[in-house]
Amino acid sequence: QVQLVESGGGLVQAGGSLRLSCAASGRTFSSYVMGWFRQAPGKERESVAAISRSPYNTYYADSVKGRFTISRDNAKNTVYLQMNSLKPEDTAVYYCAATYSGSYAYLTHTQDDYNYWGQGTQVTVSS
Repeated sequence: QVQLVESGGGLVQAGGSLRLSCAASGRTFSSYVMGWFRQAPGKERESVAAISRSPYNTYYADSVKGRFTISRDNAKNTVYLQMNSLKPEDTAVYYCAATYSGSYAYLTHTQDDYNYWGQGTQVTVSS
């Protein structure tokens, strides 16, 4: 069982930056593939980024490539999402998710593959 708690959301002007954090409970954080998803009002939840166990294969949605960076610190049981050059269309509730993997290289950005979800953190980008 893994519990996930996101933090770091808030209100920022277009062009600004935010760093989201997701703290995970448990002693096996390094065994989980981690992902970030988001859901804007009136839209379906979509994948933003994902990171494998090690040596850190990553995935980014086309809409955030070059602006967002996902990283993880296994010693701190935390995954991060650094968001730069934010746009109003990035406004959404951002969710952290985890799925166990026996493979260091396995990576998925499919929502149905993730078993554990955080409660979400609101990111609002003003124009």
